[in-house]
Amino acid sequence: MKSISDFPREKRSAITYLLTDIDDTITHEGKIPACAFQAMEDLDNAGIKVIPITGRPSGWCDHIARMWPVKGVVGENGAFYFVYDNHDKKMVRRYYKTDQEREQDQKKLLTIKQKILKSIPGCVVSADQPYREADLAIDFAEDVPHLSQADIDMIVTIFEQFGATAKVSSIHVNGWFGAYDKLSMTKILFKEVFKTDLDAIKENVIFVGDSPNDEPMFEYFPNAVGVANVLAFNDRLAFKPAWITKGKGGIGFAQLAKILVPQI
Repeated sequence: MKSISDFPREKRSAITYLLTDIDDTITHEGKIPACAFQAMEDLDNAGIKVIPITGRPSGWCDHIARMWPVKGVVGENGAFYFVYDNHDKKMVRRYYKTDQEREQDQKKLLTIKQKILKSIPGCVVSADQPYREADLAIDFAEDVPHLSQADIDMIVTIFEQFGATAKVSSIHVNGWFGAYDKLSMTKILFKEVFKTDLDAIKENVIFVGDSPNDEPMFEYFPNAVGVANVLAFNDRLAFKPAWITKGKGGIGFAQLAKILVPQI
């Protein structure tokens, strides 16, 4: 991983989209620092479309799409995208699976939840679970003392034993049924909303993240960026970002914005 300060100037001027994880990428120690939120607004004003790509729930994503300076959001690790049409005052909600399929999945996830909570003391269901529509989030670090890596691995194993996909973020293990992830829904968003083939423009897109559930994006985007705390997962990432910021979390995100929009 090379320092983002060495990102070539000709590449900086070519960036038209910035895709970003939220937890420990825009946030820092659980909060959004003012510099990170200002960075999103500055990027938007400079014509760089900001789109969060997150594991956070649909309830949060509705708020984000409406009230943040962003052009849309992919949530629950690729279960949907939301885009708010300011002109028509309408939220566009596009899901990977049907309402009936998601309802059936939730019944299966209930069984997995019971197994995980019984098997692994110290973990809890994420506090944001009531706002989720497609997945189950198990908290191992956000509102509980950080679990051991062995316990985190066991949570993943239990999800997979039931045939679910499981991805580890910096705070949760998210599990769901379906052949989708952050990247697959991002491609659908670009095709349907921006009328663009993401494969054709990925050199003009930056993705910034921090943890293993961002790995499909790190692999796909040649200009992927990790905030400094991605180094905590260095030994667990088969595909690493090409670039890295000096600062952690939202501080690093703001540093990236200044590289792309130097006048801010």
